[in-house]
Amino acid sequence: MEQRSDTFLDNASEALKNVEQAKRRDIIATFAPLMRSAAIEGFDEFDTLRQHVKRVREHALDHLEYYLGQFEQQAVQNGNHVHFARNSDEFNSVVLDICQQHDARRVAKGKSMVTEETGLNSFLQRAGLEVMETDLGEYIIQRAGETPSHIVAPALHKSAGEIRALFQSTHDLGARDLPETVDLVAEAREVLREHFLKAEVGIIGANALVAENGYSMLVTNEGNGDLCANLPRVLIVCTTIDRVLPLAQDATAMLRLLVRSATGQAQTCYTSFYSGPRRDSDVDGPIETHFVLLDNKRSDILDSDYREMLECIRCGACLNHCPIYSSVGGHAYGWVYPGPMGSILTPLLTSLEQSHALPNACTSCGRCAEVCPADIPLPDLLRDLRHEENSRKLSAGRWRLGIKLHGWLARHPKLYQLSTAIAIHTLHLFGRKRGSYSSLPMASGWTSQRDFPAPQGKTFMQQYKARLKRLAEQRNEH
Repeated sequence: MEQRSDTFLDNASEALKNVEQAKRRDIIATFAPLMRSAAIEGFDEFDTLRQHVKRVREHALDHLEYYLGQFEQQAVQNGNHVHFARNSDEFNSVVLDICQQHDARRVAKGKSMVTEETGLNSFLQRAGLEVMETDLGEYIIQRAGETPSHIVAPALHKSAGEIRALFQSTHDLGARDLPETVDLVAEAREVLREHFLKAEVGIIGANALVAENGYSMLVTNEGNGDLCANLPRVLIVCTTIDRVLPLAQDATAMLRLLVRSATGQAQTCYTSFYSGPRRDSDVDGPIETHFVLLDNKRSDILDSDYREMLECIRCGACLNHCPIYSSVGGHAYGWVYPGPMGSILTPLLTSLEQSHALPNACTSCGRCAEVCPADIPLPDLLRDLRHEENSRKLSAGRWRLGIKLHGWLARHPKLYQLSTAIAIHTLHLFGRKRGSYSSLPMASGWTSQRDFPAPQGKTFMQQYKARLKRLAEQRNEH
């Protein structure tokens, strides 16, 4: 089924039916936060560094035009070509034009959420180019004909058994068992090695652009980014205009937050800075390099109340701690960016009309804001989008009516307490023998997945007041 943001509720319902994937998500939701916590616990400077990086990012965005100009000047001085693209169509056309200028037929591609955003792979493939994803997770989902389910771990939804069956059916390597994970990795490397060597163009992303020297920074755990950057004769670095930072030390400061938040590591296996094409003294590297920088409504976001989303460093921590994401997975969100960050970015980069259900995919638990290394107030931004959705009357009338009714009751405490007391007492009377309800009017979203426990007969406030009364009586007796 095609995944779209405007069918989030249907997507989520389908995802909940996949029990095996739900079990894997539960495991990730348990261990990913533990790994991050362990990495943060041993790093006393985390909160101080988070505040410093936030100030740097705010400063860079406040002076974005200046730093982009400085980056372009330094990058060109290093021998690079710099291109700016207003939207996805321009971005894809620039990349294709570079490939066609060099009569390229094969592209070795590193992981890049920006190119997922523009649909670059399919665009190049329609033009006759062979595009091979070289990040293991991206390679897996490309072979499966799927999209990423996580911004850091794209194939998170796949089991080892599913990957084994995929490789056995798509790799023409004869009969083999591939019993262990190491066997799967070795086979992927074997297949990719030939493509690395034959590709005429390499495409990678960038975690940061450094204005002072015109360099780009990329972090990976597999080294495929370096192979994409150094083996083909042409390199294209694809990223967005908001990735620019003033100084190299700003990039390395952000790196210390990014890695701990993303994978629970102190440092990734590979952190690379790319300056430009090979020099006469270099033994390898591309002979021509390009930076393609995408706007795609980011200038509009910069001038809006949601500008703090441009400070996101794409670590995925908010996904790993979100109860909604862990319940339904990334594909339910219907576009490139899932989880809390995606529930904000998708309406901003596409339209709120198409994705108004996403800001409502939130329990308001606040965990995303607690763990965000960029200190972005994600729950506040989600709430602002819901307010905008309501003011524009984008959601179904019954949802707005229910929220208005609840808001009206909340402003009348005595009536609220009376109505909830009646409801709790009624549910207790009819459900006390069975102990739970398998179905309830207007609560099918709950009861379709689990039973609803029968209340004990009194509301929290009633029990609280009764407890206070008993304590007062006990004090009087003494």
